[in-house]
Amino acid sequence: MDPAFALLIFLIGVALLFDFLNGLHDAANSIATIVSTRVLPAKWAVIWAAFFNFIAFLVFGEQVAKTVGKGILEPGILSDAVIFGALGGAICWNVITWWAGIPSSSSHALIGGLLGAGVAKAGLDPVVWGGVLKTAAGIVVSPTLGFMLALALVLLVSWLFLRTTPAFADGIFRKLQFVSAALYSVGHGGNDAQKTMGIITALLVAHGAVNQPPGGGFDVPLWVVLACHAAMGLGTLTGGWRIVHTMGSKITRLSPQQGFCAETGGAITLFLATHVGVPVSTTHTITGAIVGVGAARRVSAVRWNLATGIVWAWVITMPIAAALGAAFYWLARLVERMFG
Repeated sequence: MDPAFALLIFLIGVALLFDFLNGLHDAANSIATIVSTRVLPAKWAVIWAAFFNFIAFLVFGEQVAKTVGKGILEPGILSDAVIFGALGGAICWNVITWWAGIPSSSSHALIGGLLGAGVAKAGLDPVVWGGVLKTAAGIVVSPTLGFMLALALVLLVSWLFLRTTPAFADGIFRKLQFVSAALYSVGHGGNDAQKTMGIITALLVAHGAVNQPPGGGFDVPLWVVLACHAAMGLGTLTGGWRIVHTMGSKITRLSPQQGFCAETGGAITLFLATHVGVPVSTTHTITGAIVGVGAARRVSAVRWNLATGIVWAWVITMPIAAALGAAFYWLARLVERMFG
């Protein structure tokens, strides 16, 4: 087998491994609320979420993939070592935070790893600051919007069901949570799988394996779309149970009504972000939404010390992933010198 082709296959495999770990790490985002409200047992919840992760490609385009593939670093800087560094840094941070049960962002780990590897290769010149700032803004915007939408939904449904019995409302929202969990899982698959789609497509372009349309177009091959959604769905099916516990019960206690509002507010946020091509964190989004429904009940219902700790994890994710990405880039360069 040609060494260059073998290396390409290896790096695609590493990218799909990241996608799988992304699904495993972020399974909690899709299922934490529906599990914690006891609407679905965990084993059925992950099947439900994984299915909608996979079919998300039928709903969304490729805007987020384009941002990741050519909107963070200049495409000309992308090499095998840079891609390996980005994926290695993101995977390493994902494994650390999954093991510790910390709901950090796989998305920002990947962006941080990509920046770290790119800067290690060529300094700051190839950084596309517009895309980086748009992505960094998502750290603030997505949880804030999730918080506000979930809070507004709690107030709206509380008013609509004011004259109904608690048992009737509970029965309605137990059914509606199937819909809201499905929508959130579609948003999760649509935004997160596209990040790996962008990385693999950029890798294929760098190897001359696919041609891109003139005028700055960015087309993702269909097999890449299907492979990335399948890898993410399998990861979700495996489940990140450590993080489910943190997201589903430690931040605040949820009723089916609140679970519906959190998932729906988060889903709307993800749909909007994916539509405009912003690679946001599903972790940030659902955390903000869960805090929003808890705060709607009363401020003291939210465990703010835990929420603050989660925010600190968000802040340090990109810098640490960038440092890890640079380290893996230099490791790849060392291997290239030894065997190249």
